[in-house]
Amino acid sequence: MGMDDKIGNKSEETAGKLKEGAGRLTDNEQLEAEGRADQSKSNLKQAGEKIKDAFKK
Repeated sequence: MGMDDKIGNKSEETAGKLKEGAGRLTDNEQLEAEGRADQSKSNLKQAGEKIKDAFKK
């Protein structure tokens, strides 16, 4: 669990931002909410990775 996980989490966050933006542009509230949920999930994963890194040192 290293760089691959971090890259995957960041790409998931980016996809969430794009999905949220697309939802705003098309007035699709469900798509916008899914985008925000994807970003939140990614942020939680990133926080977990930071905690793991802190304990490895």
